[in-house]
Amino acid sequence: MTDYLKAAPVPYENETFLSSPDGRILRILAEYQEPLARFRREQIQDTVVFFGSARFQGHKAAQEGLAAIGEKNATPAQLQEDLRRAQATLDTARYYEDARKLAYMLTKWSINIPARRHRFVVTTGGGPGIMEAANLGAFEAGGKSIGLNIQLPFEQHPNQFITPSLNFQFHYFFMRKFWFAYLAKGLVIFPGGFGTMDELFEILTLAQTEKLAKKILVIIYGSEYWNKIINFQHFVDAGTVSPPDLELFKIVDSPEEAFEFLREGLTKYHLGEQPKKKGEVLPEIAKTRP
Repeated sequence: MTDYLKAAPVPYENETFLSSPDGRILRILAEYQEPLARFRREQIQDTVVFFGSARFQGHKAAQEGLAAIGEKNATPAQLQEDLRRAQATLDTARYYEDARKLAYMLTKWSINIPARRHRFVVTTGGGPGIMEAANLGAFEAGGKSIGLNIQLPFEQHPNQFITPSLNFQFHYFFMRKFWFAYLAKGLVIFPGGFGTMDELFEILTLAQTEKLAKKILVIIYGSEYWNKIINFQHFVDAGTVSPPDLELFKIVDSPEEAFEFLREGLTKYHLGEQPKKKGEVLPEIAKTRP
């Protein structure tokens, strides 16, 4: 009687191989192709991306946090520090509420645009803070919104206001950033930390060096915050950027101002296009390869 070896798994079902360094290229391709298939299925043509701190809270949550400080049993020094932090959280809650309002206004406008596919869909990193606020605003307006989440050493769970069929999870930062930029026609930068600044300057660099095949409107929200963080004029004064480079973005201080800038620019640059060919879903990618 002949003995046979157990059949080996085909490569695409071999979890050991797929999880190994040799399988990396397949994992990268999967983070391109799977979102592409879903965007096509959900008829997403383009997006407006919201970036900002994951640590901001809405007014209600911030007020509850401040009120709860008095219930803690802690040293006077610790209570003082907790009060300072809670007050800072309350002070920045306005950015959460402004992001929520702007996403609501943008979505209400965009869902009434006559088009075969969904235009200017609110997109975030999928987590808490400004991301949650923007997804919430789009949800309240009755529109779709996208969450491009990322696996991190500390947990970042998708917020509950993302459209379930547009909830994504990435391992590779560069693939996640690819999808932020690939569909974007607008970028709104709320106060945030290193990640927010990274996204801002990456898009500005692509625009400055003319590596984008499309116009991306860039809004920097909150002059009080950003003027303390970055002296944009000093780039020009030091000769490290040209004066026209400061026209690549606009600084605004209200949801209404941001919305008018977006509506005017999106209409001017992206609603006067010729109809896409049948079957074509996604806009042109940047001139550079991914």
